[in-house]
Amino acid sequence: MKKFTFLSLFVLALLSISTVKAQDTEGIISTYLNNSFSKLGVQAEDVSDFRIVSDYMTQKNGLQHVVVEQEVNNIPIYNGLGNFAIRNNEVFYFANNLVNDINGKFNTATPSVDYLTAVQNAANQLQLGTASDLQVISSGVNEYVLSNGGVSQENIPVRLVYQLSDDESALRLAWDLSMLANDGKNWWSVRVDATTGQIISQNDWILTCSFGETGKVHEAHAKNEIVEETGFGFTSNMLVDGSEYRVYPMPVESPIHGSRQLVSQPADILASPFGWHDNNGVPGPEDTTTRGNNVRAVEDTSGNDSPSGFAPDGGTDLSFDFPVDLNEQPVVYQEAAITNLFYWNNIMHDVWFQYGFDAPSGNFQRNNYGAGGQGFDNVNADAQDGSGINNATFGTPPDGQRPRMSMFLWSPVGPPGTPLTVNAPGSVAGDYEAIEAGFGGSLTDTPIIADFALMVDNDTTGDANDGCDPITNGAALNNRIAVVRRGSCNFTVKVSSAQQAGALAVIVVTNTTDPIFAMGGEDASITIPSVMISMADGEPIIDALLNGTTVNGQLVADGPPNLDGDFDNGIIAHEYAHGISNRLTGGRTNAGCLGNADQMGEGWSDYYGLMLTIEAGDQGTDRRGIGNYVIGAGTEGNGIRPAPYSTDTGINGFTYAATNNANLLSQPHGIGFMWSTVLWDMTWDLIDLYGFDDDFYNGTGGNNIAMQLVTDGLKLQPCSPGFIDGRDAILAADMANNNGANQCLIYQAFADRGLGFSATQGNTNNRFDQTEAFDMPPESELDCALSVDEANFDLFKVFPNPTNGNLNISLGNTFSGQAKATLIDIQGRQIQTTTFDASQLHTMNVSDISNGIYVLKLDVNGKSLSTKVVIE
Repeated sequence: MKKFTFLSLFVLALLSISTVKAQDTEGIISTYLNNSFSKLGVQAEDVSDFRIVSDYMTQKNGLQHVVVEQEVNNIPIYNGLGNFAIRNNEVFYFANNLVNDINGKFNTATPSVDYLTAVQNAANQLQLGTASDLQVISSGVNEYVLSNGGVSQENIPVRLVYQLSDDESALRLAWDLSMLANDGKNWWSVRVDATTGQIISQNDWILTCSFGETGKVHEAHAKNEIVEETGFGFTSNMLVDGSEYRVYPMPVESPIHGSRQLVSQPADILASPFGWHDNNGVPGPEDTTTRGNNVRAVEDTSGNDSPSGFAPDGGTDLSFDFPVDLNEQPVVYQEAAITNLFYWNNIMHDVWFQYGFDAPSGNFQRNNYGAGGQGFDNVNADAQDGSGINNATFGTPPDGQRPRMSMFLWSPVGPPGTPLTVNAPGSVAGDYEAIEAGFGGSLTDTPIIADFALMVDNDTTGDANDGCDPITNGAALNNRIAVVRRGSCNFTVKVSSAQQAGALAVIVVTNTTDPIFAMGGEDASITIPSVMISMADGEPIIDALLNGTTVNGQLVADGPPNLDGDFDNGIIAHEYAHGISNRLTGGRTNAGCLGNADQMGEGWSDYYGLMLTIEAGDQGTDRRGIGNYVIGAGTEGNGIRPAPYSTDTGINGFTYAATNNANLLSQPHGIGFMWSTVLWDMTWDLIDLYGFDDDFYNGTGGNNIAMQLVTDGLKLQPCSPGFIDGRDAILAADMANNNGANQCLIYQAFADRGLGFSATQGNTNNRFDQTEAFDMPPESELDCALSVDEANFDLFKVFPNPTNGNLNISLGNTFSGQAKATLIDIQGRQIQTTTFDASQLHTMNVSDISNGIYVLKLDVNGKSLSTKVVIE
């Protein structure tokens, strides 16, 4: 049943139908801006100069997505963007992130610091080293591509921009540049003041998802039973290339959710027309390893981001069928882990291609096969990455540069092993329980054997052996296993000090009788391993060292094996989805539109992972935890978020107001959790209405409808969005895709979580100024209940529609007596009301009413009817 409801009007406050009939995109945009600048909160001169930076078509709904960048003095304003959706040569939707009063805010048009100096200054201020021998590879007007200068893994793009100050009062001339640190930990996008040489704005394209120890469950589990099946496949347009992969296939989330299966020929012929191992667009694979057009998956146990890491070879038959024993350390089953990582990256590529994350919009492909966008940006996916533990990362540069995914190992689950052995003296000799830290290097099967040395610092009033002050016996720690008490400072402080002194490893003795745990913290520079032991075990060792006794021992991998993040498919999908949200928000040429305080990037990432791991028979009220496998929880566990995802508010009762409370929701992960909570509710409302379809590629169920709406919403929302921006973009997507059939359902889902009609997002750069509201738009309940469907179209006629003058209303012979016609704008305000004889043709004069979309509401004989009216 096709519905036209009052809520259709609330899709967005700026939706307008342009009167422009010109065919050129720039002309359509110019006319719209010239006619609309005042209601956009800018001045005429603010929209007089712009450049188109992204322009592509979404085929499914016919929307042309165009992103424009403001300019002043022929210099672009960083993130001064306007997002246009154009259909039939008219502006269908506009999302605004334009800067007001640009002529009154800019400081200068001439840089006093040149681009080479800016790069050198940025490298120094970011502690990346000293840039040297910088060479210009290519150049344009105020734009350059430089060699890496020894401070970046990639060439360094530089361009002149204006950077808006935090208080939005000034535009400062700056050099915009990016550098991928040599250690791969950060991919800095920075603006360097072109007058002072100082960094005035920075964000990291590598998102460290900080899964950390939140919700960590150290439970004893029975040995993993290895169950394997064969013959799995989807009913999709699969490419016939003979390939097969033994993996935990979609929708299996992890080893605790299902078994490995042998998947045959899973490449989708539309998304990957030459298969997953192609790169030249000619039939036949160019590589028989886990390298291909969409992803290059290799091991990176050394943590050095080398593209030549080990990649399993499937041979000419492309058979990637490797064994797994999860009771062994992950290094034993690298082939299987890398294969799973390769498979899931390709699945993410192929599935979301169907929903519009394609080459023109900036997806990840080495060869775009002439479809548009920039190529040479397939994902670099590192398995068993040795640069960290208990985490995962994804770095998204603009289109044409390769993103990077790093999947880490996770701390063992179950009772701690005995990785520490004291060899001498006999008074303390023996094996000791210990747990490795969640940062730094990992213990291996090769023992670290050395004498112990007690760390001493210059604290004269407290504990001089807790490493919380500058150490005074650095020489004594060189080539030793350092021993230190827990103290009150961060664990990374003491371990870093020991490493700088040359220690081989660190033993931290806890200062309470509580059970030991995996020490948390973040310090990318720490490469040595560290462990925690109990006070009862550690104090006798400290006493022996204080008495001058030589203590010798060893540290070696022991106990339960580490868990491999390469088998947690929800986390793989989460990381990949960071690339989707970053590439689609603000257009493919901009990777910096999700750096504001209110942005929902972590939420989209959770959501995209959840959507590909729904199974037939699931219910919205189920508990869906994120990362349950790697934290050692069962399938019903809470996961690593503040609550499991569930439509049951007894399980997840969070509402929009919680985003104001840093104690309830962290930034950005907690904020993202709130966003994904709303999307999850909306999705299950759609599934309840339309059913669930397990064909993730071409299905027509409520889950497929939701996947399309959320992806199109990313394209429609502005740069630096807030929750209301995201809500309105999804409503706009429903108008574009479904003629507004789901407006009531969508709005109700958002309103139920506090994102109702009266909710406000405040400044999207301030996470503490949101206001929740649970109301629907005015009279929405009535209109939702009494929507006019196709069966009632013959009850009345409204014409011409669109109109620019008179609007004729005919109720035919169905009704008699007095009727009331009310014209309502998108803010719910009554613009014009008139009464008339229902048996007579009635004409409303709307020539003085502003262009736009309205609802005409008719009340007659106790019935309420409504329809959409366009005035242009």
